[in-house]
Amino acid sequence: MNEKLNKLTGDALLAALAALANPHRLRILASLQSNGRNYVSQLAREIGISRPLLHLHLQKLEKAGLVKSALELSADGKALNFFEVTPFALSLTPATIAQAALTLTHHLEP
Repeated sequence: MNEKLNKLTGDALLAALAALANPHRLRILASLQSNGRNYVSQLAREIGISRPLLHLHLQKLEKAGLVKSALELSADGKALNFFEVTPFALSLTPATIAQAALTLTHHLEP
């Protein structure tokens, strides 16, 4: 299980929810969950978006702890960046939200 999301601080909850609040990122997670780990070029073809746009979405997902990456060399010596889903579970109840809110480090502007 993803340690970052298991602690469910307010900041981790906000990062996870922000990362999930995009249809491209939901499709990326769905593809990685269904098809397993994949490298960027192939994943971009599957999702139907450009590699630069995919990279932006993957960065947001990785920063939130929802995916992880590993750079590997192919048989022909090309560097391939593989991504896979990091096991996680989010339980959104009023109680978990209240508990997470106590740990927020983001301050509201007046």
